Amino acid sequence: MGYRKVALKTGCLHHVFSRSIAGFEIFRFREEYLRMMETLKFYQVDRSGIRFSRKSAADIQNSSHPKPEFPHVRLIAYCIMSTHVHFMLEQVMDDGISKFMRLVLNSYARYFNTKSGRKGPLWESRFENRLIETDEYALHLSRYIHLNPTSAGLVTRPEDWEFSSYLEYLGENSGSPLCEFKNVVSLSPELYRKFTEDRSDYQRALQMLKAHLID
Repeated sequence: MGYRKVALKTGCLHHVFSRSIAGFEIFRFREEYLRMMETLKFYQVDRSGIRFSRKSAADIQNSSHPKPEFPHVRLIAYCIMSTHVHFMLEQVMDDGISKFMRLVLNSYARYFNTKSGRKGPLWESRFENRLIETDEYALHLSRYIHLNPTSAGLVTRPEDWEFSSYLEYLGENSGSPLCEFKNVVSLSPELYRKFTEDRSDYQRALQMLKAHLID
């Protein structure tokens, strides 16, 4: 598996990033983004070797005797872009982030390759990670993650990008939440929106973050 420059520490927050191979566009349609979001929800806990499918997810959700859930990670923030994904993760069990990322990336690769009639790897050989050491850094990083679509010119406002956790932070997500962020980002939805939209402060914060950012 190889040595990591930054160790994945249990009980700590990490910025985790994975790119598609050769910048290949791997999220092209809404259904593909939604598939990744469903996969993230499914694999946050240890499923004891069960592969994700919409049927398996429904079976687990509808079971009258659900098995105890042992979380690999807690998802704090995320953004899915056409060629890469950003996550802020808390590692809950030892090796939890590595297990979570392996399951999520492999599951989506199987889905995408089957759907597209292609073969071969979909992701670069390994995901990248940075340790998040302060609450201030975590707060600014969450904004950086949520502003990825606006920085890329895909939308004008971050709330217009459906495939990130920003609407959860604003309390406007109509679906099932993926993230547990309130112990990390304690701002009210109104204050968090103001914080995110303060572009001058964001530019200053980038100077603080740039030595730690993955991309």
